[in-house]
Amino acid sequence: MAEVRWIYDLTIFLYAASVLFYFNDFLQSNRKVNRLAFGLLVVVWALQTAFFVSQAVMKGYFPVITLFETLFFYSWVLVGLSLAIHYFFRIDLLVFFTNIIGFVVLVMSMFLPETPIEAVSSILTSELLLTHVTLAMFSYGAFSLSMIFSAMYLLQHKMLKGRRWSPLLRRLPSLDQLEGYAYRMNMLGVPMLLLSIVLGIIWGKMVLPEKFLFDSKVVLSVLVLAIYSLWLYQRYRDTVQMRRLAQWNVLAFLLLLINFLGFTTSTFHDWW
Repeated sequence: MAEVRWIYDLTIFLYAASVLFYFNDFLQSNRKVNRLAFGLLVVVWALQTAFFVSQAVMKGYFPVITLFETLFFYSWVLVGLSLAIHYFFRIDLLVFFTNIIGFVVLVMSMFLPETPIEAVSSILTSELLLTHVTLAMFSYGAFSLSMIFSAMYLLQHKMLKGRRWSPLLRRLPSLDQLEGYAYRMNMLGVPMLLLSIVLGIIWGKMVLPEKFLFDSKVVLSVLVLAIYSLWLYQRYRDTVQMRRLAQWNVLAFLLLLINFLGFTTSTFHDWW
């Protein structure tokens, strides 16, 4: 870990600079600053990838087991998604908001101890468990983008209702586009979360006591899946106002974060 710690530290420094430049662009709409922020973000993703690969080589497993590792991987997913968004959609505000979350997640990992390699049991490095966690992180990335689209929808709806014609309003996609993007992200996230939960249950059946299904994190994960599935159903039926669905989407993501960050009493996620 010590040999590559400088990559981790440099990543945080450059990520902070990128977010600050994006914030400057958010306030002043400066294209030069925006390009500089994007360039730094590319470097950040490359450094994160290098650090992640080095961890995988040193530890001998796909490093998504401990909370430090999952937070780092979650941040890596968000940075990668924001780069894809910039390339395909050019929604600068979404890139900015996504990387606020990504940076906060990465900073949170700074305060967590890195578990020694020998402390990670072979049971925890099974392919089932690693796939379970990886799918969960990608679903969280999709839900993160969906939440941001919904938050931008609510912001624009409020600005239009209050007739506040600001430069910020002109930089936002239309309400229909924002709602459609949120829907598509949830369409991606729900199947991945479902597969993640199924694989987690299969792994749990193999190595854990029978009562693990009543674990708080399992119950909350199923609840989160049910909420997002119901959201998709209501969106398909078109029986709920789009503004209500956007609010629902933001609240669902907050519940997902509560479950992910462990503000619950879990009996078998103790390795985190």
